[in-house]
Amino acid sequence: MEASAPGRARRGWRRARAAGSPLSRAAMVLVVSALVLWAPPSVGYLDRLPRSAQLPQDSVKIVGSPNIPVKVYVMLHQKSPHVLCVTQRLRNSELVDPSFQWHGPKGKIISENSTAQITSTGSLVFQNFEESMSGVYTCFLEYKPTVEEVIKNLQLKYVVYAYREPHYYYQFTARYHAAPCNSIYNISFEKKLLQILSKLVLDLSCEVSLLKSECHRVKMQRAGLQNELFFTFSVSSLDTEKGPKPCADHSCESSKRLSKAKNLIERFFNQQVEVLGRRAEPLPEIYYIEGTLQMVWINRCFPGYGMNILKHPRCPECCVLGHYK
Repeated sequence: MEASAPGRARRGWRRARAAGSPLSRAAMVLVVSALVLWAPPSVGYLDRLPRSAQLPQDSVKIVGSPNIPVKVYVMLHQKSPHVLCVTQRLRNSELVDPSFQWHGPKGKIISENSTAQITSTGSLVFQNFEESMSGVYTCFLEYKPTVEEVIKNLQLKYVVYAYREPHYYYQFTARYHAAPCNSIYNISFEKKLLQILSKLVLDLSCEVSLLKSECHRVKMQRAGLQNELFFTFSVSSLDTEKGPKPCADHSCESSKRLSKAKNLIERFFNQQVEVLGRRAEPLPEIYYIEGTLQMVWINRCFPGYGMNILKHPRCPECCVLGHYK
């Protein structure tokens, strides 16, 4: 059976090394130049995208409990759900002459407040939630079940948490056959590779960052000692919560743009294997080692925020401000 092109290329490299034939700098430049000219075709999204830190629809209106404080989660710089000053039972009952009064961490809340408003039905709504607005909120409700009955009082407590979406990014590693570890060619190649990857995802408002670069001597079973470059990169979204968005369309969400970037990077490394397989022997001095690309999805919280599925089961993927335990 005829051997594959990459297989022939690898054997050609071994024969060349065994014969002591030098692998020139020009050969390395030729591969890099071919990669620079590569134009990636359009690709689709990944089938499985990581879920965003979004609350379920039934939390748009939150009712209180007479027994325990109710947890409320509000995304930073966003409008909150309506926090009702009633229990589930009272929500479906008639209340005669109801009176609502809300108190927060900074004291009594008045309806004219620009950031925390009280509706005509006694609901509390935050318009632009800030970290400093997190804390315990208490509603005092007075009402009559019927005209004939006496006034009843109810006190409901809510613990309001600020949260933000995690910082999502992909982390990927790749290995390259390298020049001797003290060679300046390795440094030049590292810079060129980072430039190519950064340009690849620029139109998606993403950026590639080099996290780690190491050169090691690796003993192969049949090829003996060879030098390898171990790269670790990250690809992340450039937009921020307060900054301008790349576009308003739903397809431009951070997770979707990152999945596109992931696909482009994978195709880029696959293309290197195809180009290498079509080359005449010998192989260049620096080239990608087939099958070494690994990519993982990372979601980390910003300082002061954290995830805790046991403490915050209603918002398991939220990065919750940690001031209120």
